[in-house]
Amino acid sequence: MINWKLILSIAKTHLITKIKQTSIAALGVTFGIGSYITLVGFMTGLNGMLDDLILNQTPHVHIFNEIEPSEKQPVAIYKEFENAFNIVHSVKPKQTQRKIHNALPIIQHLNKDKLVRGALPQIKTQIFYIAGSIELGGNLTGIEVLKEASLFNFEDYITQGTAESLHISDNGILLGAGIAEKMSLKLGDRVQISTITGDIFPLKIVGIYQSGIADLDNIQSFANLKTVQRILGEPENYITDINVKLYDIENALPLAKKIEQQFNLTAIDINTANAQFETGTTIRNLITYAVSLTLLIVAGFGIYNILNMLIYEKMNDIAILKATGFSGKDVQMIFMTQAIIIGLVGGILGLIIGYILSSVIDQIPFQTEALPTIATYPINYNPWFYVIGISFAMISTFLAGYLPSLKARKIDPVNIIRGQ
Repeated sequence: MINWKLILSIAKTHLITKIKQTSIAALGVTFGIGSYITLVGFMTGLNGMLDDLILNQTPHVHIFNEIEPSEKQPVAIYKEFENAFNIVHSVKPKQTQRKIHNALPIIQHLNKDKLVRGALPQIKTQIFYIAGSIELGGNLTGIEVLKEASLFNFEDYITQGTAESLHISDNGILLGAGIAEKMSLKLGDRVQISTITGDIFPLKIVGIYQSGIADLDNIQSFANLKTVQRILGEPENYITDINVKLYDIENALPLAKKIEQQFNLTAIDINTANAQFETGTTIRNLITYAVSLTLLIVAGFGIYNILNMLIYEKMNDIAILKATGFSGKDVQMIFMTQAIIIGLVGGILGLIIGYILSSVIDQIPFQTEALPTIATYPINYNPWFYVIGISFAMISTFLAGYLPSLKARKIDPVNIIRGQ
């Protein structure tokens, strides 16, 4: 039976008498784990920020009427041309209304679905912004602003003004930051907008919207749903788009297919709409974890080398231990215990240093006009990173100590004493 109290006492004595080598081994683990925590926290935090920048503004399912080419061309109507060779020039898509038929009942139906967190109506239309002699093309979207703020973090992108200001205003507009800059407009000013039919409406700027995507901010603005309906001269049931937010994003694709079949509408799920973006995110995460894993492996090899050298320096001690009655298994346990102690101490210190460095980075100002809502560098404090860090520290030190300890177990004390 192994006397663990004696094993720990001998391991402690070995570690203290060779405090320099012990410290170097522990520091190898410390800096490996600390670097891993800092790097993975910063990189995944940065990836999360980039993901949120796009995905927070993207519905899990987007429902609309797609403009599609006619399934049956006019020439196919006439039977006399059925077996003839036909050449048709400049075939146009069929005329379809942008309005979603029975949009309000569809929204009510979706909101009753247990998978759906919320379904919101929108109206999207093309307009021109007019200020003096300046006229710019753009898009105006009618929204229920308070619900958008609740489900899609819409208020995070309002740099001036509030969502409430737009909600209580019948003639207000949230103007894109790019448009406001180009037209020298500010909060409280008025901007005239013109529909594609030529009707002109003056609207008061109650807020500035900045998504961080320059191409979007240069054209996009928002107004109340009823305001846009009034501008277009449409009734209250005029809805062009429905945005659906789910509790679980994994249900987006099957729900989109179900909606298309049930309502004969186009429904695009978030993964399909952002396939290229998701690929980029996956690649960035793979690079992050690959570099982090390399740091941990390098630390493990450092521990192995130090423990290997420690055994060569402790040959005499091993011979004495075996000569006094310690078995090979006892000797192996002594060196394994040393490795585990080094891993535990180094790993805990590494977690502390990693957390401190992450906290320091989290306080560094990160100011850019493209991302006005971001004040400091993003850090991900996911507890799983710390669990993985300490687990790898223990596993790597165990493996790094196993081979040298196995060598110590097989040492013949007679050969060592003769060599002396």
